[in-house]
Amino acid sequence: MRRELLVPKLGLTMTEGVLLEWLVQPGEAFKAEQPIFVIESEKAANEIVAEADGVLLEITEQAGATLPCGTVIGYWDDGQAGEAHDSAEKAVDSAEKAVDSAAKAVAEPAPAPAASAATPVAAVSPAATPRPTATGGARIPVTPLARRLAAEQGIDLAAVVGSGPRGRIRARDVQAAAQQRAPGAAPETVSADGLNGVLRAPTSLERTVAERLTNAKQQVPHFYLAVDVEVSAVVALRAQLNAAQSRKKFTLNHFVLAAVGQALRAMPEINRVWTDEGILTLDSTDVGMAVDTEKGLLVPVLRDVGNMTLGQIADRSAQLISQAREGRLAGADMRGGAITVSNAGMHDVSYMASIINPGQSMILGVGCIRELFRPDENGQPAIHREMGLVLSADHRVLDGVTGLKFLKQIAQNLSQPIGMLVT
Repeated sequence: MRRELLVPKLGLTMTEGVLLEWLVQPGEAFKAEQPIFVIESEKAANEIVAEADGVLLEITEQAGATLPCGTVIGYWDDGQAGEAHDSAEKAVDSAEKAVDSAAKAVAEPAPAPAASAATPVAAVSPAATPRPTATGGARIPVTPLARRLAAEQGIDLAAVVGSGPRGRIRARDVQAAAQQRAPGAAPETVSADGLNGVLRAPTSLERTVAERLTNAKQQVPHFYLAVDVEVSAVVALRAQLNAAQSRKKFTLNHFVLAAVGQALRAMPEINRVWTDEGILTLDSTDVGMAVDTEKGLLVPVLRDVGNMTLGQIADRSAQLISQAREGRLAGADMRGGAITVSNAGMHDVSYMASIINPGQSMILGVGCIRELFRPDENGQPAIHREMGLVLSADHRVLDGVTGLKFLKQIAQNLSQPIGMLVT
């Protein structure tokens, strides 16, 4: 029976997605749970799997198109009686048309129209950006951002050397290939709003992030609480743990994540978010973790951090960071939790007041460690190592006193870190 393939809705806030790639071509058979196309939603690229065995009959939308949820992008045959014969014939016809089109594209390549710097780049058909394959026919791994940049700049991915794991092609590899192809090429300068510069259209991710954070800042009543935490004990404990073994490398952020997770466990009344139906208290101590990637900041969520060991936090956060930077996060990996940890200490920032991620009620900005003298119990100067924490909170869910108690609990966990080794 002939059935539709639709752009799925992968999250409550998703309204459209980018069709990044077809993994199956017209006329090809596939198995249940086999990935058949890739959709990018907000911050993640998701491989969409088949619900049953079948044959892809027809593709109605090409890779690169931005489409509303529910859009028909193709048709497939599920092999059910009644239309099997007709579907098979249509599959053959579609395959023959695809081969003919590809042959014509090779024989008579059409010149690509120049894209205006003030308008989005047009979608490119699969014939213009074929899926790269290695010499032996194996598929070359490519991050979604690298694939998009290659399509926009006309770079043949098969000729790009990947610097990622297993030869995975990253955005910087495509950018390096573009510079080698056109050394010294100057970007086009345009005038906009009376200013001169280089203008480009925002990517779908940049547009989505801009809209969501603008809405969050306008609609969520933020308030901010700041504290300096003495972290000499954390610094010493981390050094001891790293010196005692070589299996794991603990970072200061692992301790911050543990401190937040255990504070949520100790104060479950804090672990709540605002929804249209009311204030929802969460039953798991999930904590988001801001990760800097080629696509911008992504926020994968660690599940039930309050009941994880420090080693488990280190392992899981390393996995999520790798997935985020390689473009392998699923939409579900970035949903949930009442709070996110955003650590800017590596950039020598003392304090950072952040915007709350939509759907959450708090975000903790973490600054760098500063060494300074404070008087000890005898009034003598003593060296201290302090770190600035700024809690941004949703005033619809938390009041100032409650927020201060929660921040104090986090600070206490960090100033006496030995207690965090016992979950």
